[in-house]
Amino acid sequence: MTRLIAYFVRCAVILFGYVVASLAASAFLNILFLASLGYAPEHAHPTATASLYFPIPFVALFVAYFAFVPAAIVILISEILSRRDWLFYALAGGIVAAAFLGFVHQNPDFNFDVTEPRAIAAVIGSGMVGGIAYWLSAGRWAGSWWQAATSPERSES
Repeated sequence: MTRLIAYFVRCAVILFGYVVASLAASAFLNILFLASLGYAPEHAHPTATASLYFPIPFVALFVAYFAFVPAAIVILISEILSRRDWLFYALAGGIVAAAFLGFVHQNPDFNFDVTEPRAIAAVIGSGMVGGIAYWLSAGRWAGSWWQAATSPERSES
């Protein structure tokens, strides 16, 4: 019974980490977009920074939707292999973003094929930021449930 609870808790932690990673990738994309338009922090007005409260969660919905399948595969691999280093998650986030770009490029139904090199680098960079955010929120304990379930029980004597 305790193993089943550990599985549910780990799934909740993974879901929380995925939400945090989607929000971090969205925030990174929004900040890059504003910087490309010439927005600088020294020009910031309080209402300008408050205007980021809506687009970051809104774009995070799209990030989470399009990155779900490749991210689920990476999360499954990291849980099975018990990968806990930040570099693995940063590179895996870049691979997830590259998989999204490849999917969009191959599918003629989508009208937002990304072909500009700076935009491709921004999307891959946001995937890397999302991967690091996932590592900070959930990846540092990857595979802990797996190791606890396979370790031998200690007997009290």
